[in-house]
Amino acid sequence: MKGTYLKFYLHENRHHHHILAYEWLLEQARSLGIQGGSVFKSIAGYGRHGVLHEDHFFELANDLPVEVVFIVSTEQSEQLLDIVREANLPLLYVTMPAEYGTLP
Repeated sequence: MKGTYLKFYLHENRHHHHILAYEWLLEQARSLGIQGGSVFKSIAGYGRHGVLHEDHFFELANDLPVEVVFIVSTEQSEQLLDIVREANLPLLYVTMPAEYGTLP
């Protein structure tokens, strides 16, 4: 099937309506019937402000970058992006064409 690879970038400690923003994104996707999504935590990264965030053994700041990823139909991608826009949640996102399916 052809669809969209949709990825959001945010910090793991970011909140929206008193819950973690990545959890909010997963819940919104589930409410649209999107069959799966994943959150990946990075070990280091920086954003538009140039501040480097790193994971250290003794330092658990919970401010590392995370990626929230979905492989969805183009329609589902637009629906989820519309929900994020309506929630006035400023997030960096990337969409890419994807071909996906399941193997027996």
